[in-house]
Amino acid sequence: MDGKNCSSVTEFRFLGITNNPVIKVTIFTMFLIVYLIIIIANLGMIILIRKDPQLQTPMYFFLSHLSFCDLCYSTAIGPKMLMDLFARNKSIPFVGCAIQFFTFCTFGDSECLLLAVMAFDRYKAISNPLLYTVNMSSKVCSMLMAGVYLVGITDALVHTTLTFRLCFCGSNEINHFFCDLPPLFLLSCSDIQVNELALFTFFGCIELSSISGVLVSYCYIIFSVLNIHSTEGRLKAFSTCTSHLTVVAILQGTVLFMYFRPSSSYSLDQDKINSLFYTLVIPMLNPLIYSLRNKDVKEALEKLKNKMLL
Repeated sequence: MDGKNCSSVTEFRFLGITNNPVIKVTIFTMFLIVYLIIIIANLGMIILIRKDPQLQTPMYFFLSHLSFCDLCYSTAIGPKMLMDLFARNKSIPFVGCAIQFFTFCTFGDSECLLLAVMAFDRYKAISNPLLYTVNMSSKVCSMLMAGVYLVGITDALVHTTLTFRLCFCGSNEINHFFCDLPPLFLLSCSDIQVNELALFTFFGCIELSSISGVLVSYCYIIFSVLNIHSTEGRLKAFSTCTSHLTVVAILQGTVLFMYFRPSSSYSLDQDKINSLFYTLVIPMLNPLIYSLRNKDVKEALEKLKNKMLL
């Protein structure tokens, strides 16, 4: 620490998304609906996968954890953001800010790595379907998920510790709607070079591992599919991957744009809109993409609906 009074800030105040009353009502209505869809769709996906025997496969095991991650990191931000839209006091305690960021970072990192694990799962299913359940046993799946969460927690702990040891000796107003690294870095009066280095090193490794894992897995998938002689078989193999590729493209594109830029190029007003997309819109889209494009999920939903009608 650089000798400044680092204990003066006991809480932060969010400036929020906008002060325009009309826009506030529009945003509140729209994102309340979005958040309700997040809860219903992701909880519904988790329950459906746990209850339906047809969905007791490694693919859906990982999909249930994807829904869990979406639910957790959107809940860390969504309710507080919605309440603050009309609150006079948009404050959050110093410790509450740290907890919010830690939760968001843990499950955000875990989701990035989980997408790579899901790509590996698709490779095993397509390359050797006869040994798929052996290669991806429940023990292997559980170990992969434990590794995913362990890395997510470790990375979040590093960034949370480094960030909340900084000096915040001036203004306590965060020009954002949740506790994220870029606005906190701008608010700090400490040297943040170590923090930026940690961000590019630790989170960069997670992103590199995730993206390279997806790319390598899909290279092997393409080679495996090309060895399938029937056109119908090739189309069926590719169809199981389209939902996953859509989710990967949306999430990774947004994350790379948000965090891997020079700090001089940050525009917090623009980043608020981008942050709304990856903290609330993506967790809403993921279960919808998988349910609308997945035959097994649609059949399970139909069976559940028929049971409820009886």
